[in-house]
Amino acid sequence: MLGRSLLPLLAVEGHDVRAPAREELDLFDPERVAEAVRDAEAVYHLATRIPAPERRGDPDAWRENDRLRAEASRLLVDAALAGETRIYVQPSVTFAADLASALAAEQETARFAAAGRRGIVLRLGTLDGPGTDYALPKPGAEATLHVADAGRALLAALEAPSGVYDVARDGEPVSNARFEQATGWRPRQ
Repeated sequence: MLGRSLLPLLAVEGHDVRAPAREELDLFDPERVAEAVRDAEAVYHLATRIPAPERRGDPDAWRENDRLRAEASRLLVDAALAGETRIYVQPSVTFAADLASALAAEQETARFAAAGRRGIVLRLGTLDGPGTDYALPKPGAEATLHVADAGRALLAALEAPSGVYDVARDGEPVSNARFEQATGWRPRQ
């Protein structure tokens, strides 16, 4: 769903975009990943496998998503470091402290930045809007974000310095002030 918001924005900005589908790229195959990111100026890790709402209480339902966050992030960062990639962007969640796999992905982004390149983590609020589980902001969520604003934030991340940024609607307990200061991004919805 993030790709559907981000990819048209990248195209409008004139970026040459390669976005292989799941069936086109095995993110757990180091050689294929290295080939996919070769010569990429920036890499976004947008792959997820969020289980259906009725299965979210089952830890087994999260295994592939956790593997995508942790193991695939490591392989993408390895490949990006081996090549000429200057920017690595990792979407995460505002409740990352509750998810070991999200923290593992964030650590991989930090490893990329520690190598002298720009590694940006966007801790996004719970998404709502087209293609998400919520038409409106999720009641009771600490932080929420419309999926279109998430796409705009991911585009703005190309200009951000390395770091971990919270990205949410204005006026919520989780503030996006640091990201706004770094990039000028503000939520519209």
